[in-house]
Amino acid sequence: MSWYDALEAGELTIRPGDYESRRFGVAVDRISISASAGTPLPEVLAAVDKSTADVVILRYPAREVSWFAALASGPRTALLADSLVYWSLPVGKGRRPAPLAGFAAMLEPAVDDDLVDDLVGDIFGDYGNHYCANPLFARTQALAGYQEWARRSVEDQGAVVLRGPDRRVLALATVDQQRSWTEIELAGVVPAEQGRGRYGHLLAAVEDAATSRRLVISTQGHNTGVQRAWARYGFEPIHTLLTVHLVGPDLPLAARQ
Repeated sequence: MSWYDALEAGELTIRPGDYESRRFGVAVDRISISASAGTPLPEVLAAVDKSTADVVILRYPAREVSWFAALASGPRTALLADSLVYWSLPVGKGRRPAPLAGFAAMLEPAVDDDLVDDLVGDIFGDYGNHYCANPLFARTQALAGYQEWARRSVEDQGAVVLRGPDRRVLALATVDQQRSWTEIELAGVVPAEQGRGRYGHLLAAVEDAATSRRLVISTQGHNTGVQRAWARYGFEPIHTLLTVHLVGPDLPLAARQ
């Protein structure tokens, strides 16, 4: 969920989840309530009730702790899928690591699709994203969705790439450059290079490539390792939202497990 949808959209938004619908073979709607929307629960429940999709992916501010009980009492099966934490950093304020001799990191306008798929598969193959909470959504298909998302992002705006002395790609970050912020969408280090400080160099390269005055990024609440890395670099937590999957009564979850 983008920074704008999570924090700045002024009202409830609902849109069809076309990519999920094609990938998973069930109709999906996405409903989101930003931190600034001030949407009351009755309006949220009415939007859910109006949807004819098989699955509604609802994201709302985590401060609304009473909402889940109301959602769970409706006709749809409510699955608490994840919490999503948003962090922010003013560009130029990052605590950059010392340069690595022989390593290069920069925004590259094009990256081969097969390489993107391989990198995302290696980095995020075991990642516990919100799709994994729903038996209707196969983990392999969820990973394919991440790969597709990364390819679209690279095609649109390139990617920040960290290469070693032999020119192999060691880390990758896809970005969404907006006027007011630069959002890091997917970022990670290949497993063989993790734990060696490479991530800080990737963040520094993103900071160099940013065309705005603020970097923003998000991850699932359980992903504490990367959040520690963000804190060390200088990011600060800004907002948390919850993801709930609301599954229609005609889709028995047990049959799909």
